[in-house]
Amino acid sequence: QVQLVESGGGLVQAGGSLTLSCAGSGRTFVSAVMAWFRQAPGKEREFVSAARWSGGSTFYADSVKGRFTIRRDNAKNTVYLRMNSLQPEDTAVYFCAATFRPALAAELQTQLAYDYWGQGTQVTVSS
Repeated sequence: QVQLVESGGGLVQAGGSLTLSCAGSGRTFVSAVMAWFRQAPGKEREFVSAARWSGGSTFYADSVKGRFTIRRDNAKNTVYLRMNSLQPEDTAVYFCAATFRPALAAELQTQLAYDYWGQGTQVTVSS
């Protein structure tokens, strides 16, 4: 049974940084795509970033390009999201997601592409 466990959320001042972690278990993640989504209060869940486990392709939402970096540690079945220059509008619950199904780059930015989700971790950025 695949499980995803996020950690690393917290409270940070605007301009600060945080690193989120998502540890996967239950099967090998060699062929998986791992992603981060976020959901702010009263808003829809939105795509943040994704990384193919093999090949190294990464994808980012325009709102986080240049500020966030996704990185994989294959040996630990873990994906990280380094978030720099955080702003109040980055405040949200951040969710880790995984899929083992083939998907095009555009599809990877949609929730429907993912079969497994973590419980979420809160990130709050104060102004």
